[in-house]
Amino acid sequence: QVQLVEAGGGLVQAGGSLRLSCSASRNIFTFDSMSWFRQPPGKERESVAQITNSNRPKYADAVKGRFVISRNNTANTVYLQMNNLSPEDTAVYYCNVDGRTLYGGDFWGQGTQVTVSS
Repeated sequence: QVQLVEAGGGLVQAGGSLRLSCSASRNIFTFDSMSWFRQPPGKERESVAQITNSNRPKYADAVKGRFVISRNNTANTVYLQMNNLSPEDTAVYYCNVDGRTLYGGDFWGQGTQVTVSS
């Protein structure tokens, strides 16, 4: 029902920046919220940032002040600007949308690898 396509991952040196994007196949106003999660090697998936339809962002403590989540409603895309990256940010990053109201569940992208070298 909802397809999500992520882009923007890659290899970057510590202190560098990357911007991830997640394009949705539906109007993003039909979702309750959009989020980014990540799964570091050997660890469980964790929440990174979330943005609601009222454009209110929330961040995990580990990324506050370094990452910025934003949305382009016209392009049906959510972004994650990641600055001052450290090796601890190395993970597969996943886009998630909460579509419980209209679609009966939440949906995940395929994931994009972010690797930060020291």
